[in-house]
Amino acid sequence: MSYLTLLMILVSVMLSVAAQLSLKAGMGRLILPETLLSIESVFLILNRFVLLGLFCYGMSMVFWLYVLTKVEVSRAYPFVGLGFVGTMLFAHLLLHEPITVQKLVGTMLVVSGVVLLAR
Repeated sequence: MSYLTLLMILVSVMLSVAAQLSLKAGMGRLILPETLLSIESVFLILNRFVLLGLFCYGMSMVFWLYVLTKVEVSRAYPFVGLGFVGTMLFAHLLLHEPITVQKLVGTMLVVSGVVLLAR
């Protein structure tokens, strides 16, 4: 796997992480299902964080499609697991979500799997 392809995988994963964090920030103040059935639900798609999250997912897909032209999906897909690491770390730093022992151990197991499959 070339360095460019590896970079494209990492960009795709980081955009996916950014999408998750943006969507959480956009939806974090809403109370569902009450809001879903009210007029406020119309404004969900106008929320800048939700729109940013959807944009990040779209860009992530563009980079991922490039990756799929260069690498077997069974070789590339394990790297998606790195999104768990990025999401956990950035959710802690930006959204002040706790990092528990269970989250840490589970994430390390995912990273171990990525390392094993990437060889």
